[in-house]
Amino acid sequence: MITDKIFDLISSENMLTPGDCVVCGLSGGADSVCLLLAMNSLAGRLGISVEALHVNHCLRGSESDRDEAFCRELCSRLGIPYTAVSCDVTGLSEKESLSTEEAARKLRYGIFAEHSQGKKLATAHNADDNLETMILNLARGTALKGLAGIPAVRGNIIRPLLAVSRSEIEAYLDMLGQEYVTDSTNLSDDYTRNKIRHRIVPLLNEINPSAVLTAARSAAALREENSFIEVETEHAEKACRSGNTFTGLAAYPSVIRKRCTARLLSDNSVPYSYDRLCTADGIIVKGGKLNVSGELYLVSDGRVFSLELLTAAAEMPEVSAELVPGKNIIFPGKALVCEIRKCDNLKKSERVNKILTYYELDYDKIIGRAFVRNRRKGDRIRLAGRDFTSSVKKLINEKIPVSSRPFLHFIEDEDGTVFAEGLGIADRVKPGADTRRIMTINIINI
Repeated sequence: MITDKIFDLISSENMLTPGDCVVCGLSGGADSVCLLLAMNSLAGRLGISVEALHVNHCLRGSESDRDEAFCRELCSRLGIPYTAVSCDVTGLSEKESLSTEEAARKLRYGIFAEHSQGKKLATAHNADDNLETMILNLARGTALKGLAGIPAVRGNIIRPLLAVSRSEIEAYLDMLGQEYVTDSTNLSDDYTRNKIRHRIVPLLNEINPSAVLTAARSAAALREENSFIEVETEHAEKACRSGNTFTGLAAYPSVIRKRCTARLLSDNSVPYSYDRLCTADGIIVKGGKLNVSGELYLVSDGRVFSLELLTAAAEMPEVSAELVPGKNIIFPGKALVCEIRKCDNLKKSERVNKILTYYELDYDKIIGRAFVRNRRKGDRIRLAGRDFTSSVKKLINEKIPVSSRPFLHFIEDEDGTVFAEGLGIADRVKPGADTRRIMTINIINI
């Protein structure tokens, strides 16, 4: 019996609890009429109450009014509370440059949300709809979540007919002698979904007469696996995420990293594709940055991964000041602290340096006046212990988070750069056996 299949799905998916009020979306078509009758017949068994909500899209003139009147009469006969709401699909479509299909769906779900607060909203998506959605998602490109089709539960929205085929629905209504209305737009191939319904699904049924129900079982299995991945993604978010930043996400499996990235982008209303998620996954592990929209970038140093609004370093104004002992402040919120001290024993200096976090260089090897400044285009440095000069830009891209790059301290003397924050000191000013005065450099927050 069809009601037993519906009851079993409601139970297995934990759709309802006793005392719930279920608002059934009622268009007047076979699917929604079946939903209303089935939920009404199961109300006592489930311990729920049932209401009906009709959305008149005002797209088909007298036919739309006919559907509304049909739904009103049906609910009156059954003694089910009934609400009808009209909306202007054409107006929204023109205003927001949406297709008629998109505008209708947006308005319909807005009305559903408004009239189901504190209640459950049941829609009449069935096994055929689910197969059509799976095919549509596959054609457009999708991952596991899309292949799983229509979710049985999403927020307060439930779909009790997902395990029931359209042929079963029509047989059920025929058995009850219950009439329904037919939306003339469902007969046209103007809409993509109708092309799938009228052309592709019949071919699949030729190959396998049970294609719809077989797909429903496959979708259920995929939804189960997808639910497991979603739970693991939740765990990763709780462990790693703070706002728009993840720390330690690289340690998780790739599928979890991609889900976390998708959530991050969705939370910030940034569209994405599977290819974009794959590219982003690469920088989570290896580091780098990826432009995703305007000045929004996904940024990673291999440990911290975040969505950031970035301004190109070249657009930062040049700032500099003569280096002095004590605090040198050229950026808000941080300072370069410089101290000069005598060093009679290099080994003592090395021992101290292992304990402290600051940099050290030979003060007497600085040529002329020294200045502290921000980064400049074309900066180069030969770091201590290296026998070649490197591009600062290349070194920074490898080691420094993008958000920190505009606020790095550099020290230069009359012969060039001697210190680069986050990178180190120049080889020509490194302390040696004859060092007499050490200049220590530390970066602090103020």
